[in-house]
Amino acid sequence: MTALRQLRLVAILEGLSYLVLLFIAMPLKYLAGLPLAVRVVGSAHGLLFVLFLAALLRAAAKHRWPLSRSTLAFVSSIVPFGTFFFDRSLRREIAAAPRP
Repeated sequence: MTALRQLRLVAILEGLSYLVLLFIAMPLKYLAGLPLAVRVVGSAHGLLFVLFLAALLRAAAKHRWPLSRSTLAFVSSIVPFGTFFFDRSLRREIAAAPRP
């Protein structure tokens, strides 16, 4: 799997886990008194976030992204729905890349 495709996959999974954490697990914890939801989803999200950072570093190094693009990718991972907006630019870059 190419570095960009790997980044795209991990970014989507990380973005989904963040939304589940914010909009399902957190309300379950604070409104229904179920802290286990945050513990489980939070752990999965934490792992996916670390994988996202590793994939981001790999893609940025391989494609020689400027610091501004890498920073934008990082910021998109901490803003709800951000990775889905960043995904559009990844899809364009993958489509434009020459096939091996």
